[in-house]
Amino acid sequence: MSTKFHLLIVDDDDKIRSLLKSFLQSKDFLVSTAENASEAKGMIDFIKFDLLIVDIMMPGMNGFDLTREIRNFSNVPVIHLTAMDEKKDVIYGLEMGADDYIAKPFEPKELELRINNILKKSSVKSKNKTLQLNNILLDLSTGSIKGLDKDLSLSENEVKILEILSSKPGESFEREFLIKSLGFNQERTLDVCINRLRKKIEKNPKVPKYLKTKRGSGYVLWID
Repeated sequence: MSTKFHLLIVDDDDKIRSLLKSFLQSKDFLVSTAENASEAKGMIDFIKFDLLIVDIMMPGMNGFDLTREIRNFSNVPVIHLTAMDEKKDVIYGLEMGADDYIAKPFEPKELELRINNILKKSSVKSKNKTLQLNNILLDLSTGSIKGLDKDLSLSENEVKILEILSSKPGESFEREFLIKSLGFNQERTLDVCINRLRKKIEKNPKVPKYLKTKRGSGYVLWID
């Protein structure tokens, strides 16, 4: 499996979020979006993003404060989007922990180049995580599945679902949260991914032992 980099765009402007998401998806990135710092923090708690694109001027917690808070527990690269291109604002953002900044308005291509330059230097992608489900070993860094009597592998979306659910085994995650976090445009996409994943890891997909549906709540992963 060739793993895509997973980006999170945090911006209160619907148009900018939509345009950047479409552009970056066309460049083969996996893209999630959040409209404010609170929503972003909820995603970052459960998802290992490779890079964050954070707008500075947001209602509530601004991009500076969000970056400073993230730096208390993560070294994930951060690019600031800012209309404040004065030197003191740029310096302040870097002091808060941003890796780079880009002033609005900007060309999406410039953002893509800055993202790629940071990711080349970043070690965030070098993560090795495995899940053991009875006799099945899932490697989330490569997408490989060992212990089956047939040759199967995990898709990009299936890996992301397992990363989220395995961050808190036994706890349910709402469908809406998963759809938003994974950047899906339709609910049906999540249903298809869950069904395909169950066929790969469950002995009886219709009566799942590990990846269960919690009625009225969402999905939960049970690990032996």
